Amino acid sequence: MLTNLEVGLYIFMLATFLGLEIIRRVSPLLHTPLMSLTNAISAIAVVGSILITGAAHASVLTRTLGFIAVTASMTNAVSGYLITDRMLKMFKTRKRGNTQ
Repeated sequence: MLTNLEVGLYIFMLATFLGLEIIRRVSPLLHTPLMSLTNAISAIAVVGSILITGAAHASVLTRTLGFIAVTASMTNAVSGYLITDRMLKMFKTRKRGNTQ
């Protein structure tokens, strides 16, 4: 019989391979919408890691790993939003000034 840890690792491994295959086949034109989606997923990861870190029965190891997860998720989300914003600014048309 499988333990919860083994089932969790199995699901994590399958999700990793599936995610890599899906992202690898994305056209470069769809990079910005994909980036926005991954930013939303990072925000969900932030909430989950905060809940795990703040649990009443959390050990020192759990709190440490939770803090690392919060930091990594927040860095990923903020960086993703900054990169997406910069990419979208590249596609905006510039106003032409009056030349005299």
